[in-house]
Formats: sequence, structure tokens, C-alpha cells
Amino acid sequence: MAEFKIVVGDDTGDTRQFDVDGQDANRFLGREIGDEVDGAAVDVDGDLTLTGGSDKAGRPMREEVPGSELKELLLAGGVGYKPSRDGERKRVTVRGRQISEETVQINARVEGSIAEALGEDEPEEDEEADADADDDEE
Repeated sequence: MAEFKIVVGDDTGDTRQFDVDGQDANRFLGREIGDEVDGAAVDVDGDLTLTGGSDKAGRPMREEVPGSELKELLLAGGVGYKPSRDGERKRVTVRGRQISEETVQINARVEGSIAEALGEDEPEEDEEADADADDDEE
């Protein structure tokens, strides 16, 4: 049975992590990076856009590798390798763009704010400023 950690981020950089298994996890199997999935699996209103992930050994998923198999690539940068100097390349093992049973973590993005998508109330900045001002007066 599939089990994933779903990391959902938004445009502001706020992220939340969810553990899914069973039927909720099955809706991610066979999907590829860039696909949209219903956010109901993680109680998010709206669609999630899959942006990446990694397997149990920490190998990243790369969009240009088809399927879900392992592949050794000679990389000069990008997902899975950051060169320390110009011109440096390295052979790195990466996983394909398709989500499979071997995938452990899935990265996704939601449009707008994640707090709004989860139905959480965000505190307004004016209320926090007023509370701080009241504390200073005492």
C-alpha cells in the first residue's frame, strides 16, 4: 500500500506537510510532475500542481526522465546536483517524473495562500500591532 508525505507550498513560500495513505495516496500513483491533482486528499480546497519529489534513498525526481525508474545522468546543475565551480559535471542517479510505490515525498503547489486553501483564519497585522501597542502602555 502506498504511503506518501505531501509537502504543499504556496506563492508566499509558506509550506505544510501532510501524511497520506490508503485511498488518498492511490490518487497520486501514476501521476507525473506538472499534473494537477484534487486537493481533497490533504483537505486543501482547490487543485494541487505536482512539482517534484524524492524516493526512499533521497534521490530527486527529474522532469526530463520518463517513467518512474532510476537513471544515471551526467548533470551540470539543476535538480539533484549543484556544481561548486563553473564547468563541473557529475554523474548522479535520479528517479523519473512519474510517482510510484518507491516515491516517499511529493512536492506540490497550491494557487493563492495555503492558509486560505485549508480554511484557516490568518490573523490580521493591524490586530497584532494594536495588541503590541496595548502591552507597551502598561
